[in-house]
Amino acid sequence: MLNKPKKIALIPGDGIGKEVIPIAFEVVKKATTLELKAQNFALGSERYLQTGELFPEAEKKALQDFDAVFLGALGDPRVKPGILERGILLTLRFEFDQYANLRPLKLYRKDLTPLKNAADIDVMFFRENTEDLYIGAGGVLKKGTADEVALQELVQTRKGVERIIRYAFEWAKSKGRQKVTLIDKCNVLTYAHDLWQRVFWEVASEYSSLEKDHLLVDAAAMKMVLAPESLDVVVTTNMFGDILTDLGAAICGGLGLAASGNINPEGLSMFEPVHGSAPDIAGKNIANPLATVLAGAMMLEHLGDNRGACKIEEAVVWVLEHKKVTPELGGMLSSTEVGEALLAYLEGKV
Repeated sequence: MLNKPKKIALIPGDGIGKEVIPIAFEVVKKATTLELKAQNFALGSERYLQTGELFPEAEKKALQDFDAVFLGALGDPRVKPGILERGILLTLRFEFDQYANLRPLKLYRKDLTPLKNAADIDVMFFRENTEDLYIGAGGVLKKGTADEVALQELVQTRKGVERIIRYAFEWAKSKGRQKVTLIDKCNVLTYAHDLWQRVFWEVASEYSSLEKDHLLVDAAAMKMVLAPESLDVVVTTNMFGDILTDLGAAICGGLGLAASGNINPEGLSMFEPVHGSAPDIAGKNIANPLATVLAGAMMLEHLGDNRGACKIEEAVVWVLEHKKVTPELGGMLSSTEVGEALLAYLEGKV
């Protein structure tokens, strides 16, 4: 029910995350009719550097009572790469089984793309989110010697592959989309991606109304540059989805517009911008908050408020069209001023 209070866990995290989460959450609250009850969780570099704690068990348990997580960014040059990401971000994804990573690629203003003569771009990527090379299986032998060997194992399960493929088809059907494309590297990864091939075509046979397509990942990268409008709904692996959606962000205006949702349809889901913590601009009030705002729209849709999600997207389109944005998008506003412009639109003051 829309009038049931929703508990939102706010994790601003590091760097610009601490700036964009408060701005975006104000926009979310203004756009929705839901009653939102928010609580901040101090997870990130400062806590780790002060106490050595990454993600205490008590807070993992506490999150089980929440309806969604709204995450800003993680990363700090004072902390070795991978510690915060694996200890907090991947822990959230894996332990709460957020197996579907949704990353929309949408071109809101044509002058923002580096592509010549770009047509409309509106693609939804479904990235498998809990398997592949990201699980950390492997090890190192003879580290630091001339004979060093490093192993990182690619692990796929039928359960993991089937549920993300089925989720993509169900979403495409529910949204009136036309085509689902599988992206893999089955001509080289002949064991793991043969599994993707078999499961994809088995599931695809149940959806006669949808077109089905397959691309090898290298061909898909070219397709995204030469003819991105030919893609509609994409389902792919954890690693390939990570890489290709950053390419997709670049052709749609940059990471400052790239949002994502980490979905567990039966449990706790998390919503975040794709960009990092950007420590070089943190504290300067110049970070673009729109990716986080769009992640907030995805969160509202997940919580059942489609109208609120649409209102946020309309507000983002309006500030982009009127260049009430930060400098990298052609505007002259600060982060907080962009937030004020979004609120003004939602309040009907413009």
